[in-house]
Amino acid sequence: MTVHFIGAGPGAADLITLRGRDLIAAAPVCLYAGSLVPEALLAHCPPGARIVNTAPLSLDEIIAEIAAAHAAGHDVARLHSGDLSVWSAMGEQLRRLRALDIPYDVTPGVPAFAAAAAALGAELTLPGVAQSLILTRTSGRASSMPEGETLENFARTGATLAIHLSVHVLADVQARLAPHYGADCPVAVVFRASWPDQKVVRATLATLDASIGTGERTALILVGPALGATEFDESCLYAGDYDRRYRPLGTAPRFPEVL
Repeated sequence: MTVHFIGAGPGAADLITLRGRDLIAAAPVCLYAGSLVPEALLAHCPPGARIVNTAPLSLDEIIAEIAAAHAAGHDVARLHSGDLSVWSAMGEQLRRLRALDIPYDVTPGVPAFAAAAAALGAELTLPGVAQSLILTRTSGRASSMPEGETLENFARTGATLAIHLSVHVLADVQARLAPHYGADCPVAVVFRASWPDQKVVRATLATLDASIGTGERTALILVGPALGATEFDESCLYAGDYDRRYRPLGTAPRFPEVL
């Protein structure tokens, strides 16, 4: 018996890995975060599967469901939105499972920032403009931010920021970032990336209407000069005069063994 933690992707039901789909199809028990995981994914569950929406459950209740499946020898497909490596609350579940000696594995999913960038048709790291992407959030009731992990500190790097779980405090985000990026810095807010009702708002830190975040939670804020850059360097990777392993050049290439 194994608990398969599966990244269910950002919203669109077909943005799931083949491995994740096949694990769902083979598991007699499926626990899914119903507040964010599309119900269409449940169509992959086998006939007669026990399907549990964990949105109203506590951690103890979730672990009790997994322990019952373990006792019965049933694999569990545990679905979380996006990718499990960030803000998934997977870590605390894994800690409980290790204590109970219940085996598990993890299948990654498409993260929300990738779906948002796709909606924008944007590369978030452009040569000569930005080569780093910072995934962050603002403090909330569920989790506070560690000292030092502030928007101001991240903004000083000039990197592209992907700010999660913060659209409800959009005005505060703008005020904190503008002194570092400048009022003309491009910003985009992507609501429900990849869902059928996806909405994209593009602006600058100065012109973005903060009221668009009122009452919303499921949105990603992207900020940084790479979002609006048209003048940037081309990558050397594809340059005709760049000596590389799969395209050696000259009489003394760096990787002669591939000749």
